[in-house]
Amino acid sequence: MASALTSITAPLGFTRAEHVLADDERPGLLRAKTQPFGRTHKDVLDFRPCRIQDDAAPGAPASELEQAGFEAIDISGHAGLQAALTTIREEDFLSDGTACAVRENVSGARFELAGGKALEIQHVADDGMILRRAGPNGLDVNPGGMDGANGHGGAMGIHGDQDVFGTPLKQMMKGGAPRLFRHQTPDGRNDTSSLFLLNLWIPIQQVTRPLVLMDRRTLDAERHQLRYGLPVTSFLERDEEKSVNDIWTFLPDPGQEWHFRSEMGPEEAYVFDTLGEAHGACVLPGEDALEWLYLELGRGREAVAAGDEAALQALAASEPPALPEVTTEPVRATFRQLAGLLREATLSETWSARVEAARDRVIRKSIEMRMVARLTSA
Repeated sequence: MASALTSITAPLGFTRAEHVLADDERPGLLRAKTQPFGRTHKDVLDFRPCRIQDDAAPGAPASELEQAGFEAIDISGHAGLQAALTTIREEDFLSDGTACAVRENVSGARFELAGGKALEIQHVADDGMILRRAGPNGLDVNPGGMDGANGHGGAMGIHGDQDVFGTPLKQMMKGGAPRLFRHQTPDGRNDTSSLFLLNLWIPIQQVTRPLVLMDRRTLDAERHQLRYGLPVTSFLERDEEKSVNDIWTFLPDPGQEWHFRSEMGPEEAYVFDTLGEAHGACVLPGEDALEWLYLELGRGREAVAAGDEAALQALAASEPPALPEVTTEPVRATFRQLAGLLREATLSETWSARVEAARDRVIRKSIEMRMVARLTSA
């Protein structure tokens, strides 16, 4: 069902002004200082409250790839892809075999766009397909850390995935990427190519931590788009020459327009421009209450395992934090479900199993991959 919400206000994480430097390699551009691995988001990001439009609201205009830099597409009719996504959801893991099945079903596929055009998928990259698991309110739900395609959290910082003039495209295509791909950067653009380098982002389940994207027409690229060197050897197999990815980060500005979809499942996906489209994960209003319930109900399961009836009685009598007046319907529905389970807390394996299924749905799970696509007439 379409959401009646038109927008929310939530914090987005930008580069801090004190981390901005002049770019010696490309005079006239700005770059962000590379941060040491392991520093927390609170240490390195400037969180600003931003109004974020809900594109799932009734009557909301569709954001189109060529203009805005991103677009939501219908993937429900691709049966093989849907079967692979079901396997990922059931296994809660992205195996090599399932990743191969996703690639096979995306390669060669045709996706219709809102403006009467379509994308024909020419190639899906062999590396870089990942499964993200993001807990409510920034909660880490990947205790084992990153392991290849798995264990990735939500990307808190606003960023763009690739500089068309930088590593690794520069080495892989011998400098030819700017001529081949449609792109917009602070110091160059290609508006004539029909070939795009795109990200395909598919939410396997989404109540919390949705993907947020900027309408790039509202970006002052020369002032607010920053080159950034991202070390990638911790999660990608790269030789020394390609060990640092040239990507983008961003400074905030009141004129920027941000978008998300409050209602989104695996039948829909986002395509967005890999070559600079600003995006990141958002913490929705009310996620702190869902985090509290997630953790308390987890303790309830431990109490069931220990046979601790007194702890369960105390749990049932506890009162969760209130939701804010404005939040999304999926957050509200999930809050009602978890709060109901809290009140029902009992020494029962059946209750414990229901709790575990409900807690799992609070975790945003998504897969993403990089692909080459050609824009064609419908």
